[in-house]
Amino acid sequence: MTIFKQLSLAFLVLLCSSSAFTQESLTTAQWQEDLTYLKETVHKDYSFLFKKITAEKWDAAAAAFYDKIPTMQDHEVKVGLSRMVSLFKYGHTQVPFSTVASQGVLPVNLYHFEDGVFVEGATKENAAIIGARVLKIGTIPVLQAIEKVRAVVPVENESYLKAYGMRFLTVPAVLHAQGVIPTYSTAVTLTLEKDGKQFTHTLNTIPLDGLSRDYGFTIPSEQWESGRAQDTTPFYLKHLNDKLYYFEMIPGTKTLYVRQSSVFHDDEETLQDFYKRLFEFIDTTDVQKLVYDVRLNGGGNNYNNKPLIKGLMARPKINSRGKFFYIIGRNTFSACQNLTNEIQQYTEAIIVGEPTAENINFYGDTRRVTLPNSGLNAYLSFAWWQDRSQWDNKDWTIPHLAVAMTSEQYFTNQDPVLDVALNYTEKGAILNPMDYLTELFTAGKFAEVKSVGIQVAKDPKYKYYNFEDEFGTAGYRLFSGGNKEGGLFILELVAEMYPASMGALYSLASAQEEMNQTDKAIANYTKLIKQDPTNELVPTAKKKLAELQKQ
Repeated sequence: MTIFKQLSLAFLVLLCSSSAFTQESLTTAQWQEDLTYLKETVHKDYSFLFKKITAEKWDAAAAAFYDKIPTMQDHEVKVGLSRMVSLFKYGHTQVPFSTVASQGVLPVNLYHFEDGVFVEGATKENAAIIGARVLKIGTIPVLQAIEKVRAVVPVENESYLKAYGMRFLTVPAVLHAQGVIPTYSTAVTLTLEKDGKQFTHTLNTIPLDGLSRDYGFTIPSEQWESGRAQDTTPFYLKHLNDKLYYFEMIPGTKTLYVRQSSVFHDDEETLQDFYKRLFEFIDTTDVQKLVYDVRLNGGGNNYNNKPLIKGLMARPKINSRGKFFYIIGRNTFSACQNLTNEIQQYTEAIIVGEPTAENINFYGDTRRVTLPNSGLNAYLSFAWWQDRSQWDNKDWTIPHLAVAMTSEQYFTNQDPVLDVALNYTEKGAILNPMDYLTELFTAGKFAEVKSVGIQVAKDPKYKYYNFEDEFGTAGYRLFSGGNKEGGLFILELVAEMYPASMGALYSLASAQEEMNQTDKAIANYTKLIKQDPTNELVPTAKKKLAELQKQ
C-alpha cells in the first residue's frame, strides 16, 4: 500500500501537479499572452473568487506584472504567475509548488516550531546542520525571508503559511524572484545556530523528486535523516507510512487515542468500516476519554464525515465535556475543515492544538486552467463550502486550548498537545472566552468583564484569539445597535487594553463624539494624530478634530 498516493486533491495539486509540456524558454510576448489568458479566464469564469482582493487591485497587479515581464527570467515569470493566483488567498487556488520548484530545491526540510524555524531533516550529506535554528537565508533574517515569499504561497491564514509555506524557502527560484537572494543560484547559504554556536552552511539543489517528507516531516531513508530521535514514536506519528487512520488505548489509562490523517479511504479499510470498528470498540471497552487527532489531516472527501458525526452524537457517555478531545493543527485543511466544523457544531468536543490551515467557510474543489504557450497549469477553485453561517466565517478554527510544539519537544518525541488533553481539568476552565465575557456583560458584571478580559487577552491558552478585533467588533455592534453605554464601555476597554492600536483609539473617539463627550473625543483624536502621524486614519481624525474645536 502506498499511503503517499492517497493525499487530498488539494495536496496532489500542491505537491506534484505540473504540465509535462512546459517550455523552458518563451518569448516575452508568449509569457504576456499567457498572463492575459489567465486574466481573461478569471474574469470570465471565476469572478466569484474576488472576495479577499478586489478585481481592480488584482487587475492592477496583473498590469504591473505584464509590464515587468520583459525584464524577467523564465523562473521569475513562473513565480509571478504563482503570485497572481495566490492573491486570491484560498489554499486550493494555486499554481502548483512543482511549477516554481521545477529547477530544484535545497536538500533540507524546514519546520516552523514555536521557538523558531529549524532544520527538521536533511540529506545525510548535510546531517551536521539537522536540529539547527535557521537565522538567515542568504543575508536576510529568516522571518523577513518568510514575509518575502509569503506572496507566492496561497495563504489562507498563518497556520497555512507554517504548514505549506516553509518549503518555498528551499526553492532558489522563489528566493531570487522574491528578493531573498540577489541573483539566481543553485547554491544558497544559510546562517544557522546549533549548540550555542553560529555558523554558515551552503546547500546545493537537488531535483524536486529527491525530497523525502510527508505531513511536513522528514521520512528517514538511505538518503535522508530526521532530527527526531528514532528510538520511540509519539502517537501522532505512528503508522504514517502504512495507515491513514488507526486507534489504540493509551497504556495505563482508559483513554482511547485515534489518529485520522485523511478523509480519503485507506486501501485496506474504508472510512465507514473504520468508524464502525471504532464505535464497536468504544461500546465494548471501558473507554472513559476519547482523543481524536486530525492535526495531520489535509482533507479528502467530506461526504465521508457523516458516519463519524452520527456515531459520536449517539454516544453521550463519550460525547460530553471533558470526555471528548479533538486535536487540530496547521495541517488540518480542506475536507477536514468541514469535519472540524461539524465537530464544533454537533459535539461537545474540547478542541486542542493549533488553529486549522483553512478558513471556516472556503472555496475548495478546483478546475485546471492550462496556459496556452507555457503549458503551465493554474488550479482555480469553483466550489464554495459553507458549513457555518456568514457571521462565523473566520480565518480558521481556533482551539479552545492553544498548544504549539517547540523544537526540543519534537526532537525528543514529546507531545505537549496530547499532554494537555490528557491532563485537562474543569477547574477554572474558560473554553469560550468571548461567550463567557458576553455572559458577564449581560449580567451587568462590568468589573468582571474588565478583569477577566484583561486576563484572557494575556493568557497563552488563548493566544490565537484576536481579542482586539473581537472586543472592538462587539463594542461597535452594541453601540450601533442602540446600547450606547454598553458599547462605549467595551470600546473604552479595548483602547485601554491595546493603547498602541490606532483603530481602537479612533473607534473610541468616534463613539465619544457621537455621545457628545467632546473633550474626551478631542483628547483621543489628538492622541491618535500624535501617536502615528503617518497612519491612514490621521487625515479623517484631523478633519473631525477641527470640526469639534470649532464648536
